[in-house]
Amino acid sequence: MANKYAYNEEVDEAKTARAMAKSLKISPKHSVEICSAIRGMDVGKAKDYLEDVIEMKKAVPFKRHNKKVGHRKGLKGWASGRYPVKAAEQILKVLENAEANAEYKGMDTEKLFIEHISSHKGVVIPGYIPRAFGRMTPFNTPTTHIQIVLQEAN
Repeated sequence: MANKYAYNEEVDEAKTARAMAKSLKISPKHSVEICSAIRGMDVGKAKDYLEDVIEMKKAVPFKRHNKKVGHRKGLKGWASGRYPVKAAEQILKVLENAEANAEYKGMDTEKLFIEHISSHKGVVIPGYIPRAFGRMTPFNTPTTHIQIVLQEAN
């Protein structure tokens, strides 16, 4: 089971909980930025942050995929950002799933933090848009895989 994750460190399995979602119809670029924003956070703090992003109260800093991205208020140390609502909703579901897995294992959910979170490109679902004069243009749907590993703080 552990070999399916990008995170394969030697850890105490009794203090670790995992969750994974495959082929989510969300942007891989938005997922990368959200993952880098919440990596290392406490679970409660990360859930509050994602809920604020969904309500468009807090912006996610776009550090890597930031060409022609406007500036947003409230970002410390970084100016450009966006509100990727759809990706934040899906990542929040996976985070809650990992937290439920930790609770099932008997871990203290108040002491959990995000040890590892990553997003990877999934398969591209091909699609087309009809155009004038009998032509068509590709309109593909990207998919994303999300992996989360939570760990209990000492």
